[in-house]
Amino acid sequence: MSTQTTQARKDLLDVVAEAIAQIGRALAALGTAYEGLDETTADKLEEDLFRPVQLAYGRAQRAHTSFAQRSGLRVRTFAPPAQVSPGRSTAELVDRAVTAATDADNALSTLQDSMLPVEVGDPQLREDLAQTRQALAAVAPRAQAFTRSYGR
Repeated sequence: MSTQTTQARKDLLDVVAEAIAQIGRALAALGTAYEGLDETTADKLEEDLFRPVQLAYGRAQRAHTSFAQRSGLRVRTFAPPAQVSPGRSTAELVDRAVTAATDADNALSTLQDSMLPVEVGDPQLREDLAQTRQALAAVAPRAQAFTRSYGR
């Protein structure tokens, strides 16, 4: 593998790692929001928001790990998302999660638009990134619906 190809793969993994960190921030915000809700509302938050974000988090980590292994690069471990301190409203926490999920999606979108995943020639990586983005795409509209109905 050429030095240029190796560097391109490392750069790609760095972008995916940053997206994973953003998704982790979204999970942390939703986890804190969950703790402050009644059981029924918490269950709705979990189903509508937490699960898609958790799915995106797992898929992004799998994409990163699998690609690193297939490329012969260092496999990185990811620390669990840092907790968000309570004291914010549920709406603020959901907004924070949406912002983090959107930032992750934007990073992955920019990566896909750069054609780097195509250039490194890894169809599985491209599929994993697409699935991650699909899960992230559900977050903003679901959050909007959740916050509209929250408290009713």
